[in-house]
Amino acid sequence: MKFGPVPLGQAVGAVLAHSVALPDGRLRKGKVLSPADIAPLEAAGLTEITVARLEPGDVSEDAAADRLARALVPDSGAAHLRLGKAATGRVNLHGLVPGVLEVDAEKINAVNAVHPMITVATLPEWQRMAPRAMAATVKIISYAVPEAAVQAACDAAPGALRVRPVEVGSAQLIQTVVDDDSGDKGQRAIRARLDRLGVAMGPKCVVAHRIDDLAEAIGGSEAEAILILTGSATSDLHDVAPEALRRAGGRVAHFGMPVDPGNLLFFGDLRGRPVIGLPGCARSPALNGADWVMERIFCGVPVTPGDIMGMGVGGLLKEPPSRPRPREKGQ
Repeated sequence: MKFGPVPLGQAVGAVLAHSVALPDGRLRKGKVLSPADIAPLEAAGLTEITVARLEPGDVSEDAAADRLARALVPDSGAAHLRLGKAATGRVNLHGLVPGVLEVDAEKINAVNAVHPMITVATLPEWQRMAPRAMAATVKIISYAVPEAAVQAACDAAPGALRVRPVEVGSAQLIQTVVDDDSGDKGQRAIRARLDRLGVAMGPKCVVAHRIDDLAEAIGGSEAEAILILTGSATSDLHDVAPEALRRAGGRVAHFGMPVDPGNLLFFGDLRGRPVIGLPGCARSPALNGADWVMERIFCGVPVTPGDIMGMGVGGLLKEPPSRPRPREKGQ
């Protein structure tokens, strides 16, 4: 692509690089100049104009963006993503269903390394997605790029993005209490989270903060996933909630996470059904580490202890106003 000023007589067929204000209108940048555009420019007193002119082997910005978007998402239905129409060198990709965004970072990085004018920006991997939320944008910065660069980017891109839809249809929150707490606050906060994912919430269940009572409630739940929120924080692998899960016939896979708020989380399963022990901060609607774990598990994304322990970078989250012991207190 050639870029720079040219005499008006040589501008037909080139791409206008900068918008030009005219007495009776405006020629916007990105317009392919026609013979009819030259006279108004001459009448405005211009003798030259800055343009971009495609050379043999160049691909226009919109065509390049469209090709790359389709390479990133070869099957938009299977990926649960909608590809927008290319305009000004950009194609936006939007989610179609509730879920989390799966990103192959190696492929995205490879695409972005091909040519500085070819770019793809995405949400963070495993970001929760709502229908119509933007997942990524493809942007060709210049008005055209070489065909070889477009092809190389497309070759690096296939299948780099998809939304993992929610697979869990129902979840029950089981709460323990140590006083006369009704459990309503926790119920409201978790219901809001489940509603965002399109997961049905089971009947309210509040029991005493005792291993036997909690184990009976866990074992009696018919939900596809079980969430536990205790009236007294879980502080050990053998505290009330983990022990109750084991007593109900379940398994504890991991306790603790390097995300704050959210440190006191545990998760496991009950005969194949996921069980998540929520930290007390889950009573707040603010983002906490449990959201990251719950959203992935509900979308069928395997979560291992190693995954949890790799969440520390970026794991310092905003404190909810209701936090009982602010980080700065006493310092």
